[in-house]
Amino acid sequence: MNIFKRLLRIGQAEIHSAVDRMEDPIRMTEQGIREMREDLDKALQASAQVKAAAIRAKNGKTKKEQEAQEYENKAVLLLTKAQKGELELGQAEKLAKEALSLKENLLTEVKSLEEQLVTHEKAADDIQKNVDILRFNITKWENELKTLKSRIKVSRATKEVNRQMAQIDSNSTVSMLERMKEKVEEEEALAEAYGDVAKRSKNADDEINRALGDETARVNRELDDIKRKLGMLPENES
Repeated sequence: MNIFKRLLRIGQAEIHSAVDRMEDPIRMTEQGIREMREDLDKALQASAQVKAAAIRAKNGKTKKEQEAQEYENKAVLLLTKAQKGELELGQAEKLAKEALSLKENLLTEVKSLEEQLVTHEKAADDIQKNVDILRFNITKWENELKTLKSRIKVSRATKEVNRQMAQIDSNSTVSMLERMKEKVEEEEALAEAYGDVAKRSKNADDEINRALGDETARVNRELDDIKRKLGMLPENES
């Protein structure tokens, strides 16, 4: 059957090699599972048809056996009637022979139906084994697909992270960050230098103001002396 040829192909190393070369192994696996499910449906239909044939053969065999037994019973009844004088012996024997002949024909049909029944039952068993194999492999490949999807998801995420890390290096982002760090350090050093200059300027201003402060006090005292001489300030006011 084609379904088992496909199963055989799936198990071959060439298929695994083909999967490795596929851009999207998930899609290929999903397609394979769909085909296997279609094959399973066909196998189930075939199984039902063969089982139906087996049932018909069995029922036909039973019916023919009953009919054969009835013809045997009729032959016995005919001879019994002849023995009792109810039926002429020659006629009874003739009819009994015909009944037995029909019985033999029915038994021949019974034998044929029995052979058909054995054949159908064996075919049904074989198909059922194939159905079980298909179901097993479908379950197996569905689990494989789940694992494959998980692995693909992880590998793609890992690839993306590695790609980003590679781009960080290739784009010299680290070097750029180092340059930014140096720039910040330069700015911090410059700010510190300005602060030092400002501090020194303030100290110089303080020294100048202190120096000027003494001269200003002396000038103010001289002014007050002139004001007192002119009577603009009392003698005792400084």
